[in-house]
Amino acid sequence: MSNAKAKSFEFYEVVVDGMRLTGSFNRMFEPRPITEYDLSALETVTSIEGAESLGYCYQCGKCTGVCPIDTVGDFSPRKVFRRTQLGASLLDSPDLWLCTTCRNCLRVCPKEVNMIKIMPAVREKAVLEGKAPKELLDAFEATARYGNPLGESPRKRADWTKQAGVPVPIMSKHNVPVDVLWFVECYPSYHPRGKDASIALARIFNALGVDFGILGHEEKCAGDSQRMAGERGLFEMLAEHNIKMLSKYQFNQIVVTDPHAYNAFLHEYPALGGNFQTVHYTQYLASKIHELDLKIPIPKRVTFHDPCYLGRHNGEYDAPRRLLHAIPGLELVEMGHCRETAYCCGGGGGGMWLDGFNRDHLSMRLSERRVLEAIEYGADILAVACPFEVSRFEDAVKSTGNAGKLEVMDIAELLAQSAGLLESPVEVGQ
Repeated sequence: MSNAKAKSFEFYEVVVDGMRLTGSFNRMFEPRPITEYDLSALETVTSIEGAESLGYCYQCGKCTGVCPIDTVGDFSPRKVFRRTQLGASLLDSPDLWLCTTCRNCLRVCPKEVNMIKIMPAVREKAVLEGKAPKELLDAFEATARYGNPLGESPRKRADWTKQAGVPVPIMSKHNVPVDVLWFVECYPSYHPRGKDASIALARIFNALGVDFGILGHEEKCAGDSQRMAGERGLFEMLAEHNIKMLSKYQFNQIVVTDPHAYNAFLHEYPALGGNFQTVHYTQYLASKIHELDLKIPIPKRVTFHDPCYLGRHNGEYDAPRRLLHAIPGLELVEMGHCRETAYCCGGGGGGMWLDGFNRDHLSMRLSERRVLEAIEYGADILAVACPFEVSRFEDAVKSTGNAGKLEVMDIAELLAQSAGLLESPVEVGQ
């Protein structure tokens, strides 16, 4: 076989299937010019550590089809790439703050354009340059000053326990080894509806005879949402504090209420020296469901909203459903967007503190879009397992004109009602 390279020749004239073609005919078709872009705006992003993968996008559009934000606005990783490619500065664009880091785009992206790394990295630079929305900066400041984004006094962090009606040991007073260290988090400690779920969970723990304690005033926000919103320095300060407080006590495992705290303890705290066996409360209760006397039927049609940071980020879809299936009389109906394809509530990635900003850029809140889907499927109750969601969805029920048609309840509340640990549904929310 000859190793000589093949050479191309241009004939003055050639006949193909009886058709006479000339060289001049062939030269009519010139190569298509490819537009040259000024890629400086894109390179500004891809030069940031963690944001390199934005440059991998090849415009297949799969992300646009699954992005929850695109259902209520004009946003997807593909669109972010294209606008940046055309010269728009992501650091100065509203696009930077619309992403909720729900991870649905990464689930389908063939090029692994990782918005879970891109957005926090670029946001961190924007925060340092003073370009973040004011309401987000206010949440950062409150967290730094008080240890929680609600701006509540750290001394009041365990005040909810006075309403629990059961013992809730605080480790600084209890100061003996426990099996479970319950990391309660901010919204379950301060927000009225978050406290309802905490009271329900405390009663469940007591009914199960769980040997547990909480940090109380020694606990600060886990900080994962602040990290995803661009404040890594604040996150590290919070994490180091919590690790120091936790290291004072002896326990076998941490049970967290918040999927965002769950994500932090699993993936971020170990790098800072915080290696703890950690489970979400639905996982913990699912392993003990046969020990809980669920005797009071709840004859309601219930649908469940998968939290992004419990489901897509950490792969837990079954534990919440096992708990709901265990409640007598309850009919669980799945929405069209569920499990891996579930919509986002809008609270992740700093979205919890950006409702005012989002109003100017979206046709409706993501929480409203999700409530409308729950209504579409005929649900009486929208069950949740993340502290961000009760308040977000209850507001959305009202703003979409569905007050009285859909109730929003944490799974802990439903379990406590079925076990007779809450006197009546009326007690919840009071």
